[in-house]
Amino acid sequence: MDQQQIARINELARKSRTPEGLTEEEKAEQAALRQAYLQAIKGSLVSQLENTTIVEPDGTRHPVRRHTRG
Repeated sequence: MDQQQIARINELARKSRTPEGLTEEEKAEQAALRQAYLQAIKGSLVSQLENTTIVEPDGTRHPVRRHTRG
């Protein structure tokens, strides 16, 4: 997600709070941009967690593991 896309998200958010509001086209664009933003954030978090280790009091290290839902 680049700065231009983030700026557009903010621009649409500001416009949505005006009396004029958003057109249906802008609402669809806003939803798509928000989804892309959330995916970027989730990807960043997953990447960070994959490179994280837990250090136990005895000094041993364990990588953080992904749990599956179920």
